[in-house]
Amino acid sequence: DQEFINGEAPKIKIGNQKLNLESEHESGYSKKTFTAEEITPEMATVEIKNNSDSPQYGAMYWQYFEESDEVEANNQTELSIDKKLFKKVESNEGSTLVSLEKTSLKIGDLVTVRLVIKAKENFSFMHLKDMRAAGLEPVDVLSTYKWQDGLGYYQSTKDVATHFFFDEITKGTYVFEYDLRVNNPGNFSNGISQLQSMYAPEFKVQTEGSRVKLKKN
Repeated sequence: DQEFINGEAPKIKIGNQKLNLESEHESGYSKKTFTAEEITPEMATVEIKNNSDSPQYGAMYWQYFEESDEVEANNQTELSIDKKLFKKVESNEGSTLVSLEKTSLKIGDLVTVRLVIKAKENFSFMHLKDMRAAGLEPVDVLSTYKWQDGLGYYQSTKDVATHFFFDEITKGTYVFEYDLRVNNPGNFSNGISQLQSMYAPEFKVQTEGSRVKLKKN
C-alpha cells in the first residue's frame, strides 16, 4: 500500500537508483536491503521528497565489519570519550597507577581502566559499553548503582564488556575508573568503548581499537 494520508508515497533516490516503496505492513512500513556487491560510493547521496501533508519517518544504515582492534576513534564536537589502561601497584604509601607504556602485565596483576567523558551539552539516557580483552576478568561482578566524580550510573558486568547506564550526563568532564584482573596470558584485542544515546542514536562516540599483551610471569 503506497497511499499516504493527504498525499502520495514519498520519492526516495539512493545514488542513481529510485527506491520502490512496496509495503507489506498495514502501517505502511517498508524496508529495502542492499547486499555488499550492490553498494557503491554514489549511494552515500540520498534524495527524499515527501509528497504527503503529514511527516514521514525513516532511517538509513550503512553497515560494515572491521576487526575490533582496527576500529578508529570517533568523537563529536558535543561529546567525546577516551580510554586508558594502567597497572595498579600497591605499596605502603598506597595505590599507584603506572602507564602500560612503562611497564608490562602478567597473570595476577590488577589493571585500572580509566574512562574520560567530555560533554559540552547535557545528555539524557546514555549507554556506555566498555569492551575488555579476553585475558582480563572483572573485579566487580555484581550489578549496582554507583557514584563517582560527580557522575551517577548503573554498572552491569557481562561476559565481554562492562555496561554503564546514565540517566543524566550534564555538561562537564568526568573521569571514572574500575578494575580488572589479568587472568590469562596472550596478545588480545582490547575492543572499543562506545557511548551512545539510547533515544537519539545519532549521538554516538567511541574510542579507537587497541591490543594488550599479557604475560604468564
